[in-house]
Amino acid sequence: MPPRRGAGAPDPDRGQVAIEFVGTVPLILLLVAAVWECVLIGYAFSLAGNAADEAARAAAVGRSCEEAAGRHVGSAWNMTVTCSETGGIVTARVSLNLPILHPGLGIGVPIEGEAGSPKEEED
Repeated sequence: MPPRRGAGAPDPDRGQVAIEFVGTVPLILLLVAAVWECVLIGYAFSLAGNAADEAARAAAVGRSCEEAAGRHVGSAWNMTVTCSETGGIVTARVSLNLPILHPGLGIGVPIEGEAGSPKEEED
């Protein structure tokens, strides 16, 4: 039978929860960063697709596709836009840098969005 502790004896498990918490905090922070990165990548794909759609619509009516796409994407995303017309269809391709935890911290891997719109002629 183990010896009983007296009223004034120190608790051998004291501080155990604090040690476990300190050990798991880096893992929790790493998990939060990974989830944030996934959200940011998804947002970048959505942003690129929307900007390409807006650029194609603008180019279809004779406006600047770069300007239309730029209104929907901030400068931190390092966006490039190309527009072309083939067979009466205006195609816009928007490329953004893959962000790492923040849109300004890209690693040079492109995220692309592409959209098309029929060319509208003036009567």
